Amino acid sequence: MAALDGLPPLREVIATHELVAKKQLGQNFLLDLNLTSKIARAAGDLTGCDVLEVGPGPGGLTRGLLAEGARKVLAVEKDPRCIPALEEIAAHYPGRLEFILGDALEVNVLEHLEAPVRICANLPYNVGTELLVRWLTPKVWPAFWQSLTLMFQREVAERIVAKPGSNHYGRLAILAQWRTDARIVLSLPPEAFSPPPKVHSAVVHLTALPEPRFPADPKVLERVTAVAFNQRRKMLRSALKSLGPDIEDRLRAAGIEPTRRAEEIPLEGFCALAREMAK
Repeated sequence: MAALDGLPPLREVIATHELVAKKQLGQNFLLDLNLTSKIARAAGDLTGCDVLEVGPGPGGLTRGLLAEGARKVLAVEKDPRCIPALEEIAAHYPGRLEFILGDALEVNVLEHLEAPVRICANLPYNVGTELLVRWLTPKVWPAFWQSLTLMFQREVAERIVAKPGSNHYGRLAILAQWRTDARIVLSLPPEAFSPPPKVHSAVVHLTALPEPRFPADPKVLERVTAVAFNQRRKMLRSALKSLGPDIEDRLRAAGIEPTRRAEEIPLEGFCALAREMAK
């Protein structure tokens, strides 16, 4: 990659700018430019797309996204130490890299992006799940993005793609699979990062569906799944009793036996229950 884009290797960039990863920022830098290119390719055809990247760090994935033909990359970085490295990439790709120094949970990225938009990021571990839930639960669907290609801890990735009956199946699987096609496209060992995290990582690719798989009010579905999986070992009639005294009748009306547990109920069942609860 260094030979291909004419920019220095990432280890050299990190040494030049003294970018020691900070644990409090959830930083684990991916230094292999072959891997960052592979992640960029997993995001699909980027030609003619704006790409949102959160937590670019020294810019390894940023370089991959630009080399893969992204029309523009908008990089949101919280760590001011990384800005000089991003400025070097911006100079190399004139007019195609915009970066914002700020917290991705607070920045209004829509002011800086034009459709079509894809999101591709090696997310900081400490905010990854929160950002994913926000992107999956906008007020209006379809969302502003076409796809999400995101790095998570392996356990979080497995929760996103989990099926009913598995230990990983829960609220995150419901929210993701209700509105997207989600699949794990790449697994990475700890030694791929600097510093190596204590866990394995995985990249998940989520493609937005034009409409949710089954009709349901988003807020009701979120509420029902949150309460149900908060006490996942209990029967649903007990786990959901805070939602109303007639919960057993509503469960039966949705085609769900009240003695079943949350982890046994497929997405379609939760959507049916959400419709019953909304009546």
